[in-house]
Amino acid sequence: MTDRYEGKPFLRLLDSYVLDAIDGLDPANRRWLTEAEPHFRATFGEQGTWRQIVERRMRFPPGMPDAIRETWEKGRVRFLKENSAEPDKVVFAHMFVDQTFPH
Repeated sequence: MTDRYEGKPFLRLLDSYVLDAIDGLDPANRRWLTEAEPHFRATFGEQGTWRQIVERRMRFPPGMPDAIRETWEKGRVRFLKENSAEPDKVVFAHMFVDQTFPH
């Protein structure tokens, strides 16, 4: 199995952005992302927080986190009805990114 992020450093930020929008970003990753912001600024030639870097590079409109959250909630309700279990937020983030922003 290959590493999802091998050769795709921005992909981790994009997955994290989606996870953050659905309250699925764990505290350790949130802390790491914040601490790594100077590295992201240098790597991607952008200013701001890691979230702002993602929004600018992806040209997201205002309200993108709300749109992601709405997609999650609608899918979550369907998943619960069909499976009687909560969906996995990381699986959702990967699927959302892969389907919405092919890389």
